[in-house]
Amino acid sequence: MKKDTRERIIKLVQREVVPAIGCTEPMAVALCTAKATEQLGCRPEKIEVCLSANILKNAMGVGIPGTGMIGLPIAIALGALIGKSAYQLEVLKDLTPEALEEGKRYIAEKRISIALKEGICEKLYIEVVCKAGDKEETAVIAGSHTHFVAGDASNYRTADNDSTTDETELNMRLVYDFATTAPLDEIRFIMEARRLNMDAAREAIKGNYGHNLGKTIDRPLSKGIFGNSIFSHIISRTASACDARMGGAMIPVMSNSGSGNQGICATNPVCVYAKENENTEEELIRGLMLSHLTAIYIKQSLGKLSALCGCVVASIGSSCGITYLMGGDYERICYAVKNMIANLTGMICDGAKPSCSLKITSGVSTAMFSALLAMEGKCVTSEEGIVDDCVDKSIHNLTSIGADAMCATDEMVLNIMTSKGDS
Repeated sequence: MKKDTRERIIKLVQREVVPAIGCTEPMAVALCTAKATEQLGCRPEKIEVCLSANILKNAMGVGIPGTGMIGLPIAIALGALIGKSAYQLEVLKDLTPEALEEGKRYIAEKRISIALKEGICEKLYIEVVCKAGDKEETAVIAGSHTHFVAGDASNYRTADNDSTTDETELNMRLVYDFATTAPLDEIRFIMEARRLNMDAAREAIKGNYGHNLGKTIDRPLSKGIFGNSIFSHIISRTASACDARMGGAMIPVMSNSGSGNQGICATNPVCVYAKENENTEEELIRGLMLSHLTAIYIKQSLGKLSALCGCVVASIGSSCGITYLMGGDYERICYAVKNMIANLTGMICDGAKPSCSLKITSGVSTAMFSALLAMEGKCVTSEEGIVDDCVDKSIHNLTSIGADAMCATDEMVLNIMTSKGDS
């Protein structure tokens, strides 16, 4: 593979695989608030926030790290009070107990308003207006979680400091060739995902986060059902990291394509399998790169936010990585992709929340089944469902459903979420 092609792919991965503290949607709102506050040059007296439906959906029910609180108001308040836009998706990492109390007072003073942004097509859109006296400043994020833009989402232009142009269009063959042949020193950076996301799994053991699904899988009753196996260890370590992240642990995870849960799902199954299968470090590095880059490839046509649960995307990546670690070649990896698409198509995203760990375990379980079936030389055929003979066409069949056909589903999910408790 030519060096310039490798360099573009590395740049793409380094842009899409980044550390994040907490759920990326409320953190992106906090980031946008921090930016508008910095532009204002003083503490805002009022903050007006307008969001796309998908951002609103994903930020409603998730814990905000270090606060013990759920939802957007505290994320916005802290973004204004202590947030630093230079930290990107770790915008609130300077949080202190004193700042938290100040944030609670800020909310109680009713300085924040949150509304749905009407009349936009962009699914990832955040607009924050900060006001103090007769001064007013606006910041807008659109398209991706750290992508500041000028103008509105219907006609925005790339900000001067943005680097999302000249994106390399991927396909499955290019993903595989890059992951398996790139010089090791060029892709070793992906091991930082292992460090952060496996640390998140270990953090979950220290406390009671979310639904404690990861810890539950490790308990004697569960071991009587699942056994003390590679499989049970994979779903436990992956669910644990999600428990901690969704439960508000003040720890960074390595995200993928704007989602921490996708980053966890693309990382932990591969790491656990490689350790217990005694794969070499090189094999782990290449398996992780294959997993993460596959997820990035699928998200290129699906979009950052959609009605399709992100664990479907990331689990396809981890299935590819695990198949590679099992000794699978390109054909077997394509089999794994098709098996995944045949199984998990249609799993809806109903927002970021602690129960995401349940969906992650479903995805990771399917990843293992798909990899095992692929290694037996078996895959779902083009006679069945949306699977095509061409693996890339199969992926685009999946993403067209998630990006286009499930839009009405997305609207219904949001309506249900926002009207709960209405008489």
